Amino acid sequence: MSLTTGKIPILYITLDEQDGRRFQQEFVQELEAVVVTTPEQVLSLCAQQPMPFTAIINAADPASSLGLRLMRVLKDQSRVAQPILWLVQQSVAPALRTVLLESPGSEIFSAQDDQERLLTRLHFLARARPVQIDTTSPYALRMPLSKRLMDVVVAGGALLVLSPILLVLAALIKLESRGPVFYYSYRVGAGYRVFKFWKLRSMRSDADQMLDSIKNLNQYQANGSSTAPEANGLAGLCDACTAAGTACQQQLVDQRGRLICEKKYRWQKKAEEAPAFIKIVNDPRVTRLGRFLRNTSIDELPQLYNVLRGDMSLVGNRPLPLYEAEKLLTDEYSRRFIAPAGITGLWQVSRRGKGGDMSEEERKALDIEYARDYSMKKDLEIILKTIPALFQKENV
Repeated sequence: MSLTTGKIPILYITLDEQDGRRFQQEFVQELEAVVVTTPEQVLSLCAQQPMPFTAIINAADPASSLGLRLMRVLKDQSRVAQPILWLVQQSVAPALRTVLLESPGSEIFSAQDDQERLLTRLHFLARARPVQIDTTSPYALRMPLSKRLMDVVVAGGALLVLSPILLVLAALIKLESRGPVFYYSYRVGAGYRVFKFWKLRSMRSDADQMLDSIKNLNQYQANGSSTAPEANGLAGLCDACTAAGTACQQQLVDQRGRLICEKKYRWQKKAEEAPAFIKIVNDPRVTRLGRFLRNTSIDELPQLYNVLRGDMSLVGNRPLPLYEAEKLLTDEYSRRFIAPAGITGLWQVSRRGKGGDMSEEERKALDIEYARDYSMKKDLEIILKTIPALFQKENV
């Protein structure tokens, strides 16, 4: 099969050929969509090794012959690694949502409202696919043998010593609230590798569903600008042009046909962007026991298992949720992903426990600083500073 260079190859599953053609036309500039309408076509294309698609988009009814049962066959029998992105026409009941998201990387998108979010996800997946890394490049991930040996010895020993404490905590978590003892989410680590990130559950079992309703509490959220672009006249001059006493040299035409200043327009777009990181002080989703676990960082102990697996290191840049990592796929910030993912790191010991807020730009800069110059000596210094940082003044 020959797929067009420069476009993202995806497999589009639908019961309606007309719907498939409409999807191809709508995204013809960005996607190379192969449309299939029967289970036989799906199984045949997914049997190719390596499978040539970045993702599978399923717009069929989950109860149909192209739905959930067929997707389980792809995952369990054909060992398809590509994520399944469900494209739905209406809202999905919570029970069905849980079933559709059972396989790693799966996600649900609204056919009416989520086109931009779907494209963002596909672009991220296309960039995050495994590639051959040039280890001679200064941007390549280099895991020193001494660092890996320290990770295995310390993580393995700590898990053995702490296992009785983990059993007691597991019992207390079950007694306080319904739900599993352990919580995992998919995180992006070194080289954009996605893995299961484990923690002791410190939140309510429906915490992920509550996130949209409390995003206004995000520490990294802009507090709102005192000079709204529209109020100051978006069609007017930017501050630089006004100070220079000249007409705008970089003009654009907006949707209303007005001439606007390009610099002012870019300022407005940046102000409207959601922050890359999410951190909520006094998070209402956290349980009483969970607040203690988080403030002492005891909830992080299961990540020692991630360290043993090689997903993470003891010290590194914090692995990010998918929605945060997607915002850092730029030349300016992607360098943070050449360092190992870690349980603790430079930004945690720089401000945590000192009662001061850290801006999004400060955190990015510290991540890049660690990626540029990490060593065994620096790791030991960070580990020593982590101990007092555990006893922090803020609730996170």
